[in-house]
Amino acid sequence: MGAGLLSIDIEAAVANWRALAAHSRAETGATVKADCYGLGAARLAPALARAGARRFFVALAQEGAALRASLGTGVEIFVYAGHMEGDTGIIRDHGLIPLLNSPAQFRRHGGALPGHPFGIQLDSGMNRLGMEADEWAGLREAALAAGPALVMSHLACSDDPADAMNAQQLQTFRAMTEGVTAPRSLSATGGILLGPDWHFDLTRPGIGLYGGAPYTGAQPVVQLDLPVIQTRALSAGEAVGYGRSWTATGPARIATVSAGYADGLIRALSGRATLWAGDTPCPLAGRVSMDLITVDVTHLDTVPEVLTILGPHQGIDALAEAAGTIGYEILTSLGPRYQRRYAGGTP
Repeated sequence: MGAGLLSIDIEAAVANWRALAAHSRAETGATVKADCYGLGAARLAPALARAGARRFFVALAQEGAALRASLGTGVEIFVYAGHMEGDTGIIRDHGLIPLLNSPAQFRRHGGALPGHPFGIQLDSGMNRLGMEADEWAGLREAALAAGPALVMSHLACSDDPADAMNAQQLQTFRAMTEGVTAPRSLSATGGILLGPDWHFDLTRPGIGLYGGAPYTGAQPVVQLDLPVIQTRALSAGEAVGYGRSWTATGPARIATVSAGYADGLIRALSGRATLWAGDTPCPLAGRVSMDLITVDVTHLDTVPEVLTILGPHQGIDALAEAAGTIGYEILTSLGPRYQRRYAGGTP
């Protein structure tokens, strides 16, 4: 086996969706953008639909088209980017629902696809996507008369329950949507965990489905096992890898492992990551290179055929912490060279 093995537990993702749905007083959808955060929407999204998800969220219209091919009819697919120029045919042909982010998008959608479903995205303080209060005030009457399928916003700081921004955005969203009879949505994973005041009519969990923070109760969804290509003995003073950034202080044994930053093990993990031989931690020695990493296995009696970098002892958030990043980046960076093995999720 020359490539790493990425094992994806579909039933764990479904269990996480069910658990977050149980936390929510509202209907629970699913955010499956970026190919289910890199794990394969064609496999995971149908399992979530079978579990009861009926509203799915993607970033781009092209993602929505691929998702429709996997899910068929009977579910709604919302597009966070809204109705971009050039998207009309995709939105129409695949029955997508753009979340309109500006007056310009509202005019584009109404002119190109009159009567086609749409949603509205409001900016409640994140200053990223959505209509600001003055834009919404000028458009509100016409937009509500056209019957949006959803009116939503997005929380900026829901991963920190103590952040005052959460209450501020809740207040702003309530004010902006007072009197709105269309379904409303404010919360993804973090907002669900903030409590029912943030739930409204629909929640949209994403990272929590795939085992990531802030949902600390999530079941792990991924395991990544990396094959050992070669081991070598070093004497004191010998260095390893580019830049000679790791030097043996005594007799050492190094395992060269098949994976690198081309596979999503970002270079910031150099000298900081840990791999595992069963229950035994093994530190990464030296720099992450494009296709390879080197691991100090001096303390092992026997070097196994594979070392585990994501698994029972180290999840995506622990690995992310070592790299100074977040679990989202770890997941979405996992590269196409890994063999993917899916467990569970069959009809």
